[in-house]
Amino acid sequence: MSWYITGSGAVASIGHGVDELFTNLCLGQTGLAPLRGFDPENYRARSAYEVDNRPEAGKDVPRRATGLLAEAIAEAASSAGLEDLTDVPILVGTGLRELRSLELWWREGVAFTADELHFGTALRERFGAEVTYTFSNACSASLYALAMGTDLLALDAADTVIVAGVDVLTESMHGLLERVHAAPPDRVRPFDRNRTGVLMGDGAAAVVLRRDPSGQDRGLLRAVSVNCDAFHVTAPHPAGIATAMRDAHDLAGVKPEDVDLVLLHGTGTLLNDEAEATAMADVYGKHIGTPLMAAIKSMTGHTSGASGLMNLVVGMESLKFGVVPPIVGLTDPVDEAADFRFALGEAATADVSVAQINAFGFGGINAVAIVEAVR
Repeated sequence: MSWYITGSGAVASIGHGVDELFTNLCLGQTGLAPLRGFDPENYRARSAYEVDNRPEAGKDVPRRATGLLAEAIAEAASSAGLEDLTDVPILVGTGLRELRSLELWWREGVAFTADELHFGTALRERFGAEVTYTFSNACSASLYALAMGTDLLALDAADTVIVAGVDVLTESMHGLLERVHAAPPDRVRPFDRNRTGVLMGDGAAAVVLRRDPSGQDRGLLRAVSVNCDAFHVTAPHPAGIATAMRDAHDLAGVKPEDVDLVLLHGTGTLLNDEAEATAMADVYGKHIGTPLMAAIKSMTGHTSGASGLMNLVVGMESLKFGVVPPIVGLTDPVDEAADFRFALGEAATADVSVAQINAFGFGGINAVAIVEAVR
């Protein structure tokens, strides 16, 4: 069973809106910039991929995640021709929710109500949405939400759903990630032998899913596979990742040789990239050099719970226009990815019809989606 993607929205450090985001990705532009929301003097890594929307430089404000989420949902709903969201379920995947707001309350006494920590409050006020769900499933959260959205459609609980993902940079997560390795990360370099780790990025993405075609469909969601291998709290497991990929292929009715494009999770961390590459090689076998490989975190940073859906939105644009964004900063691929067909240097032009979307999170929470072009 397949579902129709009739609208999409996105915002990240390099663009507001799907068109601007995709254009800048294809130009190889990066959102990496000096830290904007808090004092960099306390940290070794002093850059991140933040959306530059604070009213005053160097001074953070609460509820930025909520604001980016509403922006992406508004674009997705508008592009799908949806005006009334009262009865449209909205499913939100996130890693950290409004943790940055809590940090500001704890450290600086910034005031807000407890209701404002819940995305549902803002979505009800902005869109009249009465049915909202929030899932916190680490870095695969938005694809988990996507899978649950398809469940609602399959069960006839709704004929239209909006699925979204969002996260913004928090001081605690930035401090944690910059200390994982001996050398602090200076940028995200997926699958490069000399990478030094991951930096976070602000981002939100949303799609409108419908059970029936609308005549203005942007893509076809063939399948979403999810699992939790529980291998380790933080270390990924190639076998669990490979299982999620094979399950997605089986559900979608495709074989590895049918896939033209893969939007890799590609975090640039020392464990994740090798594990993902190992799983890809295991699943694709002799066809590992067939699909083009993209890794947009090299330009957006790691948008955490939003990253899976961000990949999906970008993947659909690639299927539509036949253009795949390059991977910035990848000059010396790790051995596990030696046979990958990476898009490097500049955007690649190719006839792509089927894409695989990867998202993997702490605790072995794996999710893989398969989307197809609508032409």
